[in-house]
Amino acid sequence: MMDIQPVSETALIIRLGDHIDTQLAVKTGSMADHIRNSCSSELIEVIPSYTTIYIQYHPLKTDFFALKIRLQGLVDAFFLSDDKDDRAREVSKTITLPVYYSLETGPDLPEVAQFHNRTVADVIQIHSQSTYVVCAIGFSPGFAFLGSVDSAIATPRKSEPRKMLPAGSVGIADQQTAVYPSESPGGWQIIGNCPVSLIDFDKTPMSPFSVGLSVQFQPISRDEFFALGGTLWSHWKSWTRG
Repeated sequence: MMDIQPVSETALIIRLGDHIDTQLAVKTGSMADHIRNSCSSELIEVIPSYTTIYIQYHPLKTDFFALKIRLQGLVDAFFLSDDKDDRAREVSKTITLPVYYSLETGPDLPEVAQFHNRTVADVIQIHSQSTYVVCAIGFSPGFAFLGSVDSAIATPRKSEPRKMLPAGSVGIADQQTAVYPSESPGGWQIIGNCPVSLIDFDKTPMSPFSVGLSVQFQPISRDEFFALGGTLWSHWKSWTRG
């Protein structure tokens, strides 16, 4: 399934599928890079997501009909390509993030474990042994939606979000997991904290994440957490919901 439709006078959207698929996310991220490189002078912004690519273009350099024809050719050629080496490199792009899984940093660990009739140790082991794919970036700068969480620990969002979460909070929401890159309200089930900074507005790119990238989580000890710059948020016990 592939469809290209206008969304405004200077933007269009490419639909590459109709359901969330981590393998499609890898291809979508690579396709977005290919489009940027091939049409850089005509485009303002290229934003890949779960199954789509949003494109904003210069109205004085191209129009929807001309760009649609060009994009159709690029997409068709990309998905018909047999360049296995390039595809292998796409899949091999992986970053590993340290996480301190604990009741100090993951107040929802017991809730997730109880929801699945498992132990806290089970939740930590299952979450950290999976490899995730960045399917979309949004909600806040640098917030990467990662899929897919093992059904053995996939847990719904909280019925009432917390008013504030500390930066680095690692959460689960249904079959997605994520790291909150900065302090933020949030309704995900928090199971740990990553002490590594994941957003820097003075850098380009400002975040290490891109759609299609693979992410793994490495459990670390309390001492390692502090050595990497982690801190225990002073508001944990006084969290309120609303």
